This record gives sequence, C-alpha cells and structure tokens, in this order.
Amino acid sequence: MTPDLSGSVPPLPDIMIAPNGARLQKTDHPALPVTIAETVTTALACARAGAGGIHAHIRDADGNHTLDAGLYRELLTELARVVPEMQHQITTEAVGRYSPDEQIRLVRTVQPAAVSVSLAELTAGGWNRPVRDFYRWCDESDIAVQHILYSHDDLRHLVRLCSEGEMPATRLQLLFVLGRYGQGVPSEPGAIAGFTELLPGLAVTPDWAVCAFGRSETECLREAERLGGKIRIGFENNTINEDGTIARDNAERISQFISSRPLS
Repeated sequence: MTPDLSGSVPPLPDIMIAPNGARLQKTDHPALPVTIAETVTTALACARAGAGGIHAHIRDADGNHTLDAGLYRELLTELARVVPEMQHQITTEAVGRYSPDEQIRLVRTVQPAAVSVSLAELTAGGWNRPVRDFYRWCDESDIAVQHILYSHDDLRHLVRLCSEGEMPATRLQLLFVLGRYGQGVPSEPGAIAGFTELLPGLAVTPDWAVCAFGRSETECLREAERLGGKIRIGFENNTINEDGTIARDNAERISQFISSRPLS
C-alpha cells in the first residue's frame, strides 16, 4: 500500500538535508551554515551529493534561532533561484522561545510549500480551535505538513486526532525523531518499530521519515530505509560520519551515507 499523496502536495524526498538546526554554532563546527547565503550554498552542495530536499532553520544577526517571516521569505526566494529542483521545507520549532500562536502566525504569513510542525509543541496548550483551524487551513492550502513526532505517544495522539476527524487524515507526512538534543537520550534503531507498529491505526498509509541524534544517526537511518522509510540527515542532528570521523560538511554526510549503502 502506497502513501496517499493526492492533490498537489509532493512526496517527501528520499533524502532531506537538515544542515543547521536551531542550536549548534560555528564553534561546534566551522562548516555549519548560519547565514542565508551559507544555507543556500550548502543546499546546492547537498543537492549535488544526492539530497532531494532541505529542512531549513534560519538565524538572526546574532546567530540565534528565529521564526522571522521576512528572513524565511528571503531564504525561500534564494533556494528557489539556486536549487529549484529541491523541496524547501521550513520549520516552526519553538526551542523554548515561541508559542503555538507565533508558530502558526509564521506559517500563515510565509505560506510555504512545506513545513515541519511538532504536534507536541503546537498542542502544548491543548487541542483548541486555532490549532485545529491551522491544520485544516494547511490541508486546504496544499501546504505539506510533516508532523514531527518525538515519541510513540505523539504518534498515538496523532492517530486519535485523525480517527476522530479532528486532524486531516490524508496526505500525511511524518517524522519519527530518535534521541534528543543534549539530553543524553540515545538514538536506537529499534525505536522505529514502535512507531511503525502504530501506523495501521491510520486510515491511509503515511509518507514517513526518520531523523536521529548523535553518532548512531547512520545506523538508525539505515534501519529506516530497510523498513521502507525516508531519511533526514545532517548537522542539525549529528556531525560524525559512520566511521567515527568528523564530517567535513553536510554534503559529505550525504555522499558517505549513499556510497556506503548496503548492496541489495
């Protein structure tokens, strides 16, 4: 059974690069892109290495995570010019700074083709009318929402919302997050099965991907591909190659992942 991708929402790319995230800085890795120009240059290198999409964060003048609509519009304009073949996905990640209302306002203002949204963050204040209306508006506007799911309980919540008709249940795109940033929670390949076991509870087969924090990232992404999923890879989650060396840049993470795939 293939995912329901009706309408104009494109499928998730097999490989999406997450080049920067919200927390790391140049002091963590000199090749981490923090400006719009650096992010666009990184996107081009990663497209050439084999990535079909980019999950992009933006930073303010001090290098801090921001949900600035103007900066996101600038980034999307440049990505469309330089790498039009890639899928361009923005994020609403709160990082403890932004409320659900501010996250919703970003998407309604920018109206991107694709966005990743944490179900847990957006429903932190409960499942209310603004949140419900936001998800329905995205569906009606053909905005591809990838639901960030940090736990099996997050997915159970999504399944319940879909079954009750509260959440649009077609064209579902999911991201299973393994591990946690800076919390010492390891990324375990076996955790993917806990997510996939819940998918039969949905009325349609979703389009799903995995990201994983830390040095076990590659192992987890290999398991995701083995189970039929897609992957999000890059410095947002990990800067270490499979052989334990520090990656030169995001493009190297992709090229090494692709070149060392097991022979089928």
